[in-house]
Amino acid sequence: MTLRLPPVGTDGDIRLIRTSLPLVREDHQDCPRGIALRARPFLEQTPERSRRKPVEDFALAPVTRALDAVELDGTAVDVALERLARNRAYHPGHIRWACDAVRNYLAVRTEAESERRVLGRPQTVGVREEWTCVTQRKSPDARGAIRYERTAWGRRYASADGSERELWLLSVNSPRTDRPTAEIAEAASVAATGLPSRSTFRDIHRPVEGSTALPAQVRVVGVGCGDGQLVVLADWNAEEIAQRFARHAKPALGRIVADSRLNPGSGCVRCEALAGCEQPPRTSGLLGVPAPRRPRKRRSVSATDLRIHARCPALFHLTRVLHLKSHEPESEPIRRGRAVDTWLNEQHRQGGCRGIDLPSRLPELADDEQHTALSMLGQHVRACPLDDLGPEEQVQVQKRLTAYDPVLDAVIVADPDLLYTRAGGWIWHETKTASRRPYEGRELLETHPQLALAVLLMAAGVPGGDSRRSLIELELLYENNSGREEIDPGDPDTVDMARQIIAALAGPWALDETYAPRPDRHCHGCEMLRYCTPGQERAKAEESA
Repeated sequence: MTLRLPPVGTDGDIRLIRTSLPLVREDHQDCPRGIALRARPFLEQTPERSRRKPVEDFALAPVTRALDAVELDGTAVDVALERLARNRAYHPGHIRWACDAVRNYLAVRTEAESERRVLGRPQTVGVREEWTCVTQRKSPDARGAIRYERTAWGRRYASADGSERELWLLSVNSPRTDRPTAEIAEAASVAATGLPSRSTFRDIHRPVEGSTALPAQVRVVGVGCGDGQLVVLADWNAEEIAQRFARHAKPALGRIVADSRLNPGSGCVRCEALAGCEQPPRTSGLLGVPAPRRPRKRRSVSATDLRIHARCPALFHLTRVLHLKSHEPESEPIRRGRAVDTWLNEQHRQGGCRGIDLPSRLPELADDEQHTALSMLGQHVRACPLDDLGPEEQVQVQKRLTAYDPVLDAVIVADPDLLYTRAGGWIWHETKTASRRPYEGRELLETHPQLALAVLLMAAGVPGGDSRRSLIELELLYENNSGREEIDPGDPDTVDMARQIIAALAGPWALDETYAPRPDRHCHGCEMLRYCTPGQERAKAEESA
């Protein structure tokens, strides 16, 4: 299908195509059509949607703000961080994390410059101007474009004589080592051939004063702001960069700006064409929450988001919105659950567990953790739901399901462990590892809110099929036995109960604009305790009690 421009429900100039590194990743979770539209930055939803953010939702925003002050304006580090702390655009926990992240980054930069001196390479200093590769045409091409801009967001550095450039790609926690070859090649190419420029909102990149000398050597560096670790992704000369760009990045760029395939998911929150798109399904009022009085930026939400927000809004904002992670070791149940899920997902992608021999060990776990995890796998293998499935049935593993509530302007997402068809209906299968059976006094849907959301989605026709034959299964794996519960998403009483549970969770989430901490017994051992003063005070009180 040809990409339709402009899409229904949008307006704006389509003659500029601007690409960035995230677009070149071609992540399978992204929507190809959404990526192609993001490459047209002047396209906007009409009527215009709210972009208000009560609190900053980009983890690296305060980090880059402080680094600009230090590296480009010569501000002392302590002064830059003090200014940051006074900025009310950021959550208090976000500021505390950002201060650590800035110090981590500057420390690794200092170390990297020292290594350059040892190797006899020239010193590099921060560059304020963006590097942009521009191609200008006199008339529109087959895509309707007269101007192409290729950009690469990151921290920019160059030697005084312009012979070397460095582009540092920031990650929130640890440096990404899984960046696609095309992304690294494109980053190096932009750094090697881009000219100094600057852009304001809804404007093209315009040339500015700065060194136009193109480098002979470029380094692309990945750095984790959370752990202060560094990885060199590329250290290439101009000729090698040109070859790698032609081989890897250029074909990817050609694909992403013209792809019209749909794959709804979390990326729908950024899409200007969502209002007029045929996907995802519209489910007005799914969460049981009215539109807020003050519209805000579109968000996505999952059952896990709602559960964590109910536990502590601050924890939700730091981990689910900003995606901050603790560097403390994970607990054994979390590691075990992930190891079991990983193995099961791989078998299910291959068709099921019939006749499969259990592994001798799971690589993610220590020796004393193996027995319990392997016993749980054994419980599942003896009754894998795919074993008796006919060849005509469909099986989807970790398939992202999406719905859109236009009233709340929220994208609802869910990732079932396993989806499969049976006699025309869809079976939504969740697998949980546990050390003991759940407390019988609590309703199953309340204990596992993702099941309540699954009920509402299936009742609304997601993922489709014959609703009378659809079912939700919960498989509980213990060390020595297992259990299975079935939930009918078509039962009116079950749907009513699910609506009550989800509405009770979604109401506070939808209205929250501060994400204040909720100190309680869970503070002791909380992964974000380091950045939460009220939580630290509660944990100390628990210890001294």
